Formats: sequence, C-alpha cells, structure tokens
Amino acid sequence: MSLKPLKIDIVSDVVCPWCYIGKRRIEDALALVPDVPVEVHFRPFFLNPWVPREGISREEYLKTKFGSVDAYKGIAARVVGAAKEEGLVYRPDLVQRQPNTTDCHRMIHWAEAIGKAAEMKQRLMELYFRDGGDLTETEVLVKAAADVGLDADDVRRRLATDEDVALVSGQAQEAADKGVSGVPTYVFAQKYAVSGAQAPELLARAIRQVSAEVNAQAAE
Repeated sequence: MSLKPLKIDIVSDVVCPWCYIGKRRIEDALALVPDVPVEVHFRPFFLNPWVPREGISREEYLKTKFGSVDAYKGIAARVVGAAKEEGLVYRPDLVQRQPNTTDCHRMIHWAEAIGKAAEMKQRLMELYFRDGGDLTETEVLVKAAADVGLDADDVRRRLATDEDVALVSGQAQEAADKGVSGVPTYVFAQKYAVSGAQAPELLARAIRQVSAEVNAQAAE
C-alpha cells in the first residue's frame, strides 16, 4: 500500500531571518526522511503588518521595532551566525529598505501554480538577506519572478493590480486566528504545529510520527 502524503504547511514571512534559516532546516529534515511522501505548501504571515505597502527605511524600521539601530546589532550577530551554520548568508548592513511583504506573498502564491513556490520564496529571501535587495521595487520583484521561471510581463501586470491581495491577507489572518504568533511555524496534517526554526532531526522525527499516524488512521 502506498503511503498517503503528509501535508506540511510552512507559515512564514520573507523578511523573517529565522524563517530563512527555518526553510533550510525543514529541507534538511525532509532529506533525512526520503521514504516519507510529503506535500509542502508555503503560507503567508506578516511579521510587520504595520509597515505600509510602499515600505519604510530600514533605519526607521529598526528604531520603531527595537528602539534604536544599535539595539538590533546584538540580535543580528546571533542570527547571522545561525544562518552561517546553515550555509546561508545574512548581511543586515546591506538592507536599506524594509518592505511590506504582501507582494512577495502574492508572487509565492502565483509561483505555486507552476510548482515553483519554494524557489520563489528562496529567491526573495536571498535577495533580501544576502543581497540587500529592495523588495518594494516592482522591477526587483519582476526579475526575481523571471529568475524562477515566471513570465516577467505577466507578473508586472498582476503586481499593478490588487489580484490576490485579499487572498494572502486572509490566509495570514487565518494563521493568526489559529494562534500562530511566532514564525516559522510548521503545521503537519493541519493539526499539529511546531513553532520556531527547530533542528532538522526534531522536524524529521515529527514528520515521521505524524505521517505514521495519518496513514494508520487512513488504513482503519
């Protein structure tokens, strides 16, 4: 009997450094359980819903959120180190603008239609954390979409509309309503949630346990 795929919803935000790290860790976890079939979906979350659609300067953001630019430096150093351990680069000094991530989440949703949601998410995160890319710039977003195989002109046209703004906002609200407050949060089989960028071994164990339970119930 073939196993029923385990549904994994990854609730996270593009500008959340622990989500950047957590994405790599869940990928490493999945590599530890190659025999478990899974179906992964990326779900939106707004880490900073108060940031306006046009974004704000990074300096203004850090002052508002952490009290001062210097206050973030100690936090940043820890995150930079954690990212490095996963083979990821985080350069907080390069980030000049803090975006509102509505458009990023729309693009991840559009990329899912061609099976490229993970690639789209990764590209946007790399642009932001590694390259200091301005995710409020339409052309930066359009190029990122083209990089993963979406049609640039189509994405440019859709970004100029409100297409799926209500959808991603609704999904983010739904996650918040279900009690998700810290991200990344991994939801297994729509009923078990693991919060935080946990170690791959712990995530792999959870994947195996929940998959076994889901398939045992399906066999009853």
